[in-house]
Amino acid sequence: MFSGIVEEAARVVKIERDGGNVHLTLTCSFVDELKIDQSVAHNGVCLTVVSLPGDGTYTVTAIQETLDRSNLGDLKEGDVVNLERSMMMNGRLDGHIVQGHVDCTAVCEQLEEVDGSRYYLFRYKVDQGMARKGYVTVEKGSVTVNGVSLTVCDSEADSFRVAIIPYTFEHTNFKHITPGVKVNIEFDIIGKYLSRLMEFAK
Repeated sequence: MFSGIVEEAARVVKIERDGGNVHLTLTCSFVDELKIDQSVAHNGVCLTVVSLPGDGTYTVTAIQETLDRSNLGDLKEGDVVNLERSMMMNGRLDGHIVQGHVDCTAVCEQLEEVDGSRYYLFRYKVDQGMARKGYVTVEKGSVTVNGVSLTVCDSEADSFRVAIIPYTFEHTNFKHITPGVKVNIEFDIIGKYLSRLMEFAK
């Protein structure tokens, strides 16, 4: 489980394709603290550390389903990825409950600077069946974008906006998100559970 508070923006140094899988090798400041089998969220996708060669890098593997559902398949060497290690249960939940299971991708349609912060408009394809199961946003609710816990504003049926403060802009890959860029979205798990329970209550 994660909180959506990004620890660092890591750089992709190597990409290897192996059938339907992709092995991503990255470098970050806390490589020496990682362990084999540890879970780390990459742009909001929970992946397992599979290799620690000792050269300041580590490797994770993404399967085909993950590549189909997220933007990890679009990564290139040199790209920057948001990282978060799994949450410690004795810590504060500064963001919201994030599973690291990306629901879909969305595309940035608009970027606007307002009083020192930036507003991003994201649009995603709507599946009515999934929407009934809680795969939607709500005004002032939580959403995870590329692994970042954010508050929704201007929630619509197939789009929403989020405000990014300067600190988040500088310390995540939001600085590389411009109109046309694809991002990973995880909708609020609490909303999914409530929607599911309402289905059984009918």
